[in-house]
Amino acid sequence: MRVGLTGGIASGKSTVSAQLRELGAVVIDADQIAREVVARGTPGLAAVVEAFGADVLTPAGDLDRPKVGAIVFADAEQRRRLEAIVHPLVFERYAELEASAPVDAVVVHDIPLLVESGRAEEFDAVIVVDAPEDLQVERMVRDRGMSEDDARARIAAQASREQRRAVATHLIDNAGTREDLRRQVGEVFAALGDVGA
Repeated sequence: MRVGLTGGIASGKSTVSAQLRELGAVVIDADQIAREVVARGTPGLAAVVEAFGADVLTPAGDLDRPKVGAIVFADAEQRRRLEAIVHPLVFERYAELEASAPVDAVVVHDIPLLVESGRAEEFDAVIVVDAPEDLQVERMVRDRGMSEDDARARIAAQASREQRRAVATHLIDNAGTREDLRRQVGEVFAALGDVGA
């Protein structure tokens, strides 16, 4: 059972991903893989430096993620350049991890930009974690120290709530309490298990 998991920035997708893992899903995390493929010493990092210059490195030689984020979230063309480097490397790693999962597993691909990459149809089911934009902004300002303008720019750079909701097999509303969220995740995981059985 191949499941795509997505949600806008600060929607609570990471929390849902962790809860699915606790329930027994094999979770493949796109953000973690995206960090791995541009780690120090990798061909991915070399390609990013070639495309964007050595200014995107920290003094220690790692990718300066906030600096790259500021570049690509302000310029769609630059974002596409970065994605053209990183996405193929991420997809290659996905395939390796998926191939190593048990045959009867619910394999959850945690992909923030699932809708943007046009990959929703590749999955048996798609879980969308949804939260109102004002709540996303509140969380980014409070938890990540972003300005409201920066938070809204990040949201605007992603698919709209409507676009994400349109591909959802299962919609999880994360505007309530942690208990509400855990209950919804449990119900969705049970439904996935029933389909996969």
